[in-house]
Amino acid sequence: MEFNRPEIADTLALKRRGLTLALLTLTYFFSFMDRQILAILLEAIKADLKLSDTQLGLLSGLVFAIFYATLGIPIARLADRTSRKRIIAISLAVWSVMTAMSGLAQNFTQLMLARIGVGVGEAGAGPPSHSIIADLYPPEKRASAMAIYSLGVLLGGGLGMMIGGVVAHAYNWRVAMMVVGLPGVILAAIVWLFLAEPRRGLSDAQRAMETPAMPSLGEGIAAMWRNPAALYLVVAVTLTSLVGYALTGWGPSYMQRSLGMSMLDVSKYVALPAAIIGSSSALLGGVAADRAAKRHGLHAQSWVVAVFKLIAFPFAVGFYFVDDPRIALASYFIAALFAGAYLGPSFALIQHLAPIKLRSVWAALTLLVINLVGLGLGPFLVGRLSDAMQPTYGAQSLRWAMLCVALLTPVAIFAYWRAGALMKQAVDRK
Repeated sequence: MEFNRPEIADTLALKRRGLTLALLTLTYFFSFMDRQILAILLEAIKADLKLSDTQLGLLSGLVFAIFYATLGIPIARLADRTSRKRIIAISLAVWSVMTAMSGLAQNFTQLMLARIGVGVGEAGAGPPSHSIIADLYPPEKRASAMAIYSLGVLLGGGLGMMIGGVVAHAYNWRVAMMVVGLPGVILAAIVWLFLAEPRRGLSDAQRAMETPAMPSLGEGIAAMWRNPAALYLVVAVTLTSLVGYALTGWGPSYMQRSLGMSMLDVSKYVALPAAIIGSSSALLGGVAADRAAKRHGLHAQSWVVAVFKLIAFPFAVGFYFVDDPRIALASYFIAALFAGAYLGPSFALIQHLAPIKLRSVWAALTLLVINLVGLGLGPFLVGRLSDAMQPTYGAQSLRWAMLCVALLTPVAIFAYWRAGALMKQAVDRK
């Protein structure tokens, strides 16, 4: 049929790219809502199941991240060869069911197994989504598209906390898990039916011609290792994620323990404003990065992130030195206004640097490191430090544990600057 001709399929994929981006963003939203709902429920779960901060840190990070990150590689490899939208739809259904099943857990082991299930499901969404977006949007528009996609992180995490807290206050934490998890099954069916599957390299036609053969996984890893700009980007986004996951995973508990807020207060007065401000930051970062790229070159996108993070840093640290909830939250929101700007440019640059036929694999490799180190160690490290500091600092041990992790931010700022410098040097040599 005429509609099977490649040029017709390409036209349709590009015509529907707005819908595709919206569905991928909504999927990412559900991913982070299901992942981050645990943050607002930690204190309730701790009291119900009699858990330590170390156990809570494991549930928030490491046990989820190990499966989420490591399974991302083989699934991404499959996504580079088969239907990406089907992988995304199936993954969404799996993690949604497992989130709902978390509400049935009666002890640490059962809850841990449910969280592993969530990690297994979510492993299949990120890399194929990055690959599809890179195929639908050219380099000069990719950071903005990735920024829109990244709204799922900020809105999903924020609304997950808000919905989870309100439902848990009215009923209990178990009902909250089910309310957040089950609607994802419906979205999975919609994704299966309506998400576009673009031709690989559609927005990079010339580069697609340069890589006719499918490289091996080993070649993909070696290619990333040989690219110093990509390595610095991975270091930068990993450290940023470590600090971010530590804050989002333990922030509600810190607000309850050290600032005297209730779970309902955090849900009503922090979660939604933080989601809106963080989303504005992500969009601002994407637009600023694309404008900088048009004026100075793609390397400038990395420098834009470094500047935004430098502005946010003193306010992020100040959050832990103030006891007045109003002043502390003001500092927290100002930091959030700039801190979320890294999302779109970081992943867009990784996709720009990646070989066309290894985009899912490079995204998975990036997410592997981000999630093993950032998500896996961030919340766990805070929990472990909090338990270790408890004999000295008592109820304030969580405050100092979170501050220790936040002080890694300057290293991430340097890595973003260095990545931009290396990209510029590579262009200047050509």
